[in-house]
Amino acid sequence: MLLALVCSALTFQFSFYSGNVAVGQYGHEFRLLTPVPRYLNGSVGSTLILIVTVLIIAGTLFNIFNYKARSKQIWITIGLIVLSLLNLFLYWWASGRPDFVEGNYNMGALLSLAIPIFLFMAVRGILKDEKLVKSADRLR
Repeated sequence: MLLALVCSALTFQFSFYSGNVAVGQYGHEFRLLTPVPRYLNGSVGSTLILIVTVLIIAGTLFNIFNYKARSKQIWITIGLIVLSLLNLFLYWWASGRPDFVEGNYNMGALLSLAIPIFLFMAVRGILKDEKLVKSADRLR
């Protein structure tokens, strides 16, 4: 879960997509697709991507410290997986908009793809831990 948190935070540093954006009738401008919509320094973003990314970071951080309530932790992690898949879809949708004439996927794409994988691994670990605790309770 900590790796998912780190990957989520690093998506603010690394762009998901970079490419040329049509400006005017014949002009092109190089821009980056990041979670934070900063139009002044040449990056494009979406407020919805920003909100979903912040929710993933906050939920993962809350979930790390919620280790005593494992059943609640499992459901929160499953919700975070759904949010991270939504985040991937929003990034994909924003990179395919007609604004971008041409471009490439960047390091942020790999980080965003790693988040649901790490969260899935966390669910498996929580389930194994829950099973271990239940078997230890039976032995008492």
